Amino acid sequence: MPKKSKSRKRAVRIKVRKSDVHGHGVYAMELIPKGTRIIEYMGQRVSWEAAPNDENDPHTFNFGLDNGEVINPEIGGNDARWINHSCDPNCEANEEDDRIFIDAIRDIEPGEELFYDYALEIDEPITEESKKKFACYCGSPNCRGTMLDIS
Repeated sequence: MPKKSKSRKRAVRIKVRKSDVHGHGVYAMELIPKGTRIIEYMGQRVSWEAAPNDENDPHTFNFGLDNGEVINPEIGGNDARWINHSCDPNCEANEEDDRIFIDAIRDIEPGEELFYDYALEIDEPITEESKKKFACYCGSPNCRGTMLDIS
């Protein structure tokens, strides 16, 4: 009797390398069509209280989930942790079943850096100082100057 084969989606080819926007970045190694699920954002799951919060490094980003947990990519994280912020993103983060997936919101060309809008939320009021603390360097014509969600 012939074996049944499971059909699996082929993995999207991406690569981490130096970014002109900030430190490391993630780049498409092939055309990524709009709507493609690119990668799951992985890491240790902890409560907000147990999540790392380095006051000296405002760029330690933990991904909050609707269930109250936080994904800390510093432990058990993958390449998704290197995707940079842009005010004019080509990807978006979607939560499904307490998991975060990064999906393409438009076609992404080979060699293009992947970005999503972090839309960061902070516990204190948004001030000019906090906007500067979370400054954006995406350089897009639509840049709002901060990674904070100011809508």
